[in-house]
Amino acid sequence: MQLKGAQVIWECLVREGVDVVFGYPGGAILPAYDAMLDYPIHHVLVRHEQGATHMADGYARASGKVGVAVATSGPGATNMVTGIATAMMDSIPIVCITGQVGSKVIGTDAFQETDVTGITLPITKHNFLVTHAEDIAEAIREAFFIAKSGRQGPVLVDITKDAQQSTAEFEWDDTPVRLPGYRPQYRPLPEVVQHAMDLIKKAQRPLILAGHAVVTSNARREVLEFAEKTDTPVAMTLLGLGGIPASHPLNLGMMGMHGESWVNNAIQQADLLLAFGMRFDDRVTGNLKTYAVNAKKIHIEIDPSEIHKNVKVDVGIVGDLRETLLELLPYVPETKHTEWRAHIDSMKGEVAVRDIQFLPDSGHLYAAHVINDLWRLTKGQAVIVTDVGQHQMWEAQYYRHEQPRTLITSGGLGTMGFALPAAIGAKFARPDADIWAIVGDGGFQMTAAELSTAAQENIKVNVAVINNGYLGMVRQWQEFFYERRYAATPLRNPDFVKLAEAHGLAGIRVTQRADIPSAYEAALAEKGTVVIDFRVEQEDSVFPMVPAGADLEAMIRRPTSLAETAADP
Repeated sequence: MQLKGAQVIWECLVREGVDVVFGYPGGAILPAYDAMLDYPIHHVLVRHEQGATHMADGYARASGKVGVAVATSGPGATNMVTGIATAMMDSIPIVCITGQVGSKVIGTDAFQETDVTGITLPITKHNFLVTHAEDIAEAIREAFFIAKSGRQGPVLVDITKDAQQSTAEFEWDDTPVRLPGYRPQYRPLPEVVQHAMDLIKKAQRPLILAGHAVVTSNARREVLEFAEKTDTPVAMTLLGLGGIPASHPLNLGMMGMHGESWVNNAIQQADLLLAFGMRFDDRVTGNLKTYAVNAKKIHIEIDPSEIHKNVKVDVGIVGDLRETLLELLPYVPETKHTEWRAHIDSMKGEVAVRDIQFLPDSGHLYAAHVINDLWRLTKGQAVIVTDVGQHQMWEAQYYRHEQPRTLITSGGLGTMGFALPAAIGAKFARPDADIWAIVGDGGFQMTAAELSTAAQENIKVNVAVINNGYLGMVRQWQEFFYERRYAATPLRNPDFVKLAEAHGLAGIRVTQRADIPSAYEAALAEKGTVVIDFRVEQEDSVFPMVPAGADLEAMIRRPTSLAETAADP
């Protein structure tokens, strides 16, 4: 059938199973917006194009599907850049569709012209510039395939205005997409599997490092079977949290800069590290020269460029984590590592403060109180979306995730302003879920305008503002490494309760721990989005902390004099 290019866009999206897109109209994408009205796709009008990409990102993380964001040319497209980079760093499948000026004026500095494909080349898995209507369908089909296959990631499709306005013959091609030179490898080579098995059988102090792929490849069952069969403890990356239940006896907790002390020490003492879909980034390893020097290393990773990139390994297995474990499991021997597990338990010493059901209340409201109480009140069943900073690390320490896709956070790029729009996207993916955005007072203000998006869409997101009057994590670094010279970190904040009310939403303020349960109940009673302003202790810090570039076991611990009043051990 003959369709305008603008119609082809929506025909393709419908056939790809898309039912919601996040976007903002403008001149170069206007033909597509006009055609959109005739298609069964819900459009969410954001307040800033960065919000559109974060919403598509949150939707993808919560659902496992491809998220879609739409914007116009020039500033509309460039406003998407931070969100695209966020998705790229965390391997999140989103497709961004942007309008572009007419093909005849490209390169003339036309009004709102920007070379967005050039700009986003380093931060997309692939991108397209489409100048003819007949090429739109193929580009969108390939974009979805590329975004979802192999190491997932963002893809951008830039479509000129005249391509949207022109007509072309449309016939949907439902055959599998095949691209020259692009063949993701999902199953490992047999000889590599054998080499890995040799190391596994010899190990006396093995440790699994469980990364994001446990979630994205749906490998939860296989990882648990491997860990239980071999009696191997599991350390989690930030993005891996929820991949296996926090309550599982083999789950040691989070590793890295703000990970558990016993986890980091176990990594340094292990004789075999099994890296399951993680990438040995600097926040995990600390000083590479001293990182697990006595351990053999097996790295399972779908992206071959990541193997040996940061840490040289003994066996690199290119493949999907779930598919690889399915190949390994029949040959894995049942083993017991009783002494190794007992040794790790002994390194925990006395039960850590955060391991008891009720953190001590000293009369001060701490962020850890808020997050741990939310964990108890939600029974650990909520989907938590965090911004970036201290509250992000406290969430990882004090909210115990039992299920995959219940922690949504910007790990690789560390994007402040991520949480609120990503939470909105997550709510569209999982409308029946209890969604909580845990934000810092600094990051929240970067995208707080999206409260109006939540109000206009009449959706329910609970926003917990950890309000300490500082850019908290930067302040912590200034305290530790810059002699408490707090340059540009104190914040003069608006009244967050009144801000919520200005958007037509409910606002609640909490200054005492005893009021957290009633605030929680009041938030649940509201039909729409709620903002809770938690006024927490201002100069609290996240412990433990491995200074950037230091040895992994060189952790800064909380001073003993503060132990009774502070929340962390």
